[in-house]
Amino acid sequence: MSCSIIYEDVSFTYPNGTDALHQVNLTLRHGEHVALLGPNGAGKSTIMLLSNGILKPNQGRIVVGDLTLTADTLKPIRQRVGLVFQDPDDQLFMTTVHDDIAFGPLNRGLSAGEVEQRVADALEAVSLTHLSAKAPHDLSFGQKKRIALATVLAMQPDFLILDEPSSNLDPRGRRQMMELIRSIPSTVLIATHDLDMAWELLPRTIIIDGGQVVADGPTRELLADEVLMISHGLELPAVVKYS
Repeated sequence: MSCSIIYEDVSFTYPNGTDALHQVNLTLRHGEHVALLGPNGAGKSTIMLLSNGILKPNQGRIVVGDLTLTADTLKPIRQRVGLVFQDPDDQLFMTTVHDDIAFGPLNRGLSAGEVEQRVADALEAVSLTHLSAKAPHDLSFGQKKRIALATVLAMQPDFLILDEPSSNLDPRGRRQMMELIRSIPSTVLIATHDLDMAWELLPRTIIIDGGQVVADGPTRELLADEVLMISHGLELPAVVKYS
């Protein structure tokens, strides 16, 4: 189902008193590929964890399609919004790659045939079909990153929220990840410090600083604005800096 994620006046404070977000308003529209940028501690991770109810806003509301995030809508919203964490070991815990990817669909109560089809499709999407029987701990870091993404793709979410998908990858792994992200038809939000990836891959950028959205617009316009970038703890991407 085509839908949007909408944050309306969302604020969040952690139990230790850390104010993470202050009246954030943003909309992710169906099919968009969007970069979420900001310095460490800006609130990027909090926005991601709020997207499917791992955290609940203290103020405001989050709407996914026609559903407002509440305890009663948590399950269907989590079926629509898939999170891929920065460290793939946070998502890979079964004895084989196949079983990791099958875990989510099995827990949705899908038939054995449907589960197997989703596993096959997800492995094909990340070009790692040949690793189905491997143990995740035997994979390279880049392969783990792609398998972690496959576990979410198998759930066929409307939205993919990715945390630093290119971090700690060698140049080949980074390029493979970028090509994979480019091919995804779902709405994608990527929290990243890889500004050159954002420049190349993500047409829209949201910049957050101090728990507030400070800029939202075309990526190449925002990332070329030296005053904006430096004032919010960001550097110009290399394609701009050295052009």
